[in-house]
Amino acid sequence: MAGSLSLLNTSVSRVALGTWALGGGTDWGETSEQAAQQTLLAALDRGINLIDTAPIYGNGLAEERIGRALKGRRSDVLLATKCGISVASGRPDHDLCPQSIIQECEASLRRLQTDYIDLYQIHWPDPKVPLADSVGALLRLQEQGKIRAIGVCNFSQEQIKQAAAIAPIVSVQGPLSLLCDNKKLAEFCAARGIAFWAYGALGGGILSGKYTQMPNLRRCDARRYFYKYYFGQDFVKATQVVARVQEIAQKYQIAPAAVALASVLHLPGVSGVLAGARSAAQVKANLGALQIKLTPQEQEFLWSASAK
Repeated sequence: MAGSLSLLNTSVSRVALGTWALGGGTDWGETSEQAAQQTLLAALDRGINLIDTAPIYGNGLAEERIGRALKGRRSDVLLATKCGISVASGRPDHDLCPQSIIQECEASLRRLQTDYIDLYQIHWPDPKVPLADSVGALLRLQEQGKIRAIGVCNFSQEQIKQAAAIAPIVSVQGPLSLLCDNKKLAEFCAARGIAFWAYGALGGGILSGKYTQMPNLRRCDARRYFYKYYFGQDFVKATQVVARVQEIAQKYQIAPAAVALASVLHLPGVSGVLAGARSAAQVKANLGALQIKLTPQEQEFLWSASAK
């Protein structure tokens, strides 16, 4: 298991709060303001000090809700947000032009009600813009004190190399779960002293064991277009993995979500997991991942199911 992560000389909780669902909207369905605030405060009160968000989450709503929740508590948390997906045309599109990055940063600062962003990340690569131009804009924002550190998400190994040759890249986000094996990227980052944060470690929620049959999801639901484990043979395979997760969870008398997250946290090179939640109860369940130490045999039991 990877040791404690330090970011900007601050020790970081290995389970961080992902806030895509807190933006509500068409991706996840509506989340009330009260539920969002309770979730955010529960995370802070239980020791989570890294909150990850993005402008595209609810078209800015997730950032706004975070800004409201952090009033008087900004120093308690490291804020991570992103740039590179614009909705200016009415639909999401990649845009890593320097001017767009600067405008996005200013808008995020306003919504988050803060003077600086601890970790500013490229959300997705943009093949239309030279990477040097995009990273150069991030460096200028860093020099101005508007962002403190630079990260990237959804980059290949080659793209990470290119970015790291231009600026100090402190973290990489990528998908990794019992349903999405991305171990090599985590190990690649660790070998270069770059923190790797796994997202999707619950497979959009399916590894929590809450789905006993294929759900009837709206076409624009994130669990339909982004986490493709909810239909046909993919769902059948996922339920086989979930059965093993539940078996280990019963042994430890802990939530299945905690086991699924722990299985990722125990992997070499993984600095932490970004675990989404939309209630205080889900935050508590996710943090159970820090309470168990899986044996090598249990890890093999879990990951061998995912490989079938």
